[in-house]
Amino acid sequence: MNREQILGSLNTPLTAPAYAPTAARFTDREYLSIVYRTDAEALRAMVPEPLRIDEPLVRFEVMKMGDVTAYGPYVEAGQAIPVRLGDERGAYLHAMYLDSFPATAAGREVSAYPKVMGSPALYADHAALVGTLDYGSVRVATATMGYKHHPLDLAAARERIAVPTYMLKIVPGYDGAPRVCELVRTEVTDLVVKEAYTGPARLQLFEHVLAPLADLPVREIVSACHIVTDLTLAVAVPVHDYLDRI
Repeated sequence: MNREQILGSLNTPLTAPAYAPTAARFTDREYLSIVYRTDAEALRAMVPEPLRIDEPLVRFEVMKMGDVTAYGPYVEAGQAIPVRLGDERGAYLHAMYLDSFPATAAGREVSAYPKVMGSPALYADHAALVGTLDYGSVRVATATMGYKHHPLDLAAARERIAVPTYMLKIVPGYDGAPRVCELVRTEVTDLVVKEAYTGPARLQLFEHVLAPLADLPVREIVSACHIVTDLTLAVAVPVHDYLDRI
């Protein structure tokens, strides 16, 4: 294999890449999203500068991907934190757990999504929509919401999904020092909101050293929604380089 062939390769292993060179288009992407109030000091300790928080809020989400180009169906769960960068309001992606290795590898390598492997699930159980997250054999989150109790205005649902998101891209060099250390920004495009509902909800987070969602404890449920969409994720772009100060 010559230099041009190596440089033209997307990722390793060279003979069986971990993910395909295809932009991800999500069809029937289903959200269970619960916004809750947490401890302000704990939250501030998690959010990297220059992002700022106005209220101690966290969004716990379970997302069931009905169909995704290149990856196929999978489920994802995690936490996002409402933040602002200057005058722009968005969400900082704090933690993401997936049951798809290709989607995990692509999210971390091509972009900066904080993805690790886990076992999330989203399903209807009697009159409740249930979202769960297991890490290994241990349950770390259980979310429940009344199933389609009240319609949610589609424009309001769109506003919840369409906010820009921020992530940390950290790549160490061979000496252990950071080679890349950036805050990056992305957003959804080609967004179609198909269904949206709201209703009563509950959320339990359980302590786990390798899945520390409970480090941002639930103090009060603020809102909940159940949304079904089609969307595409835009390419991430750097907005702040932490190495500029070194």
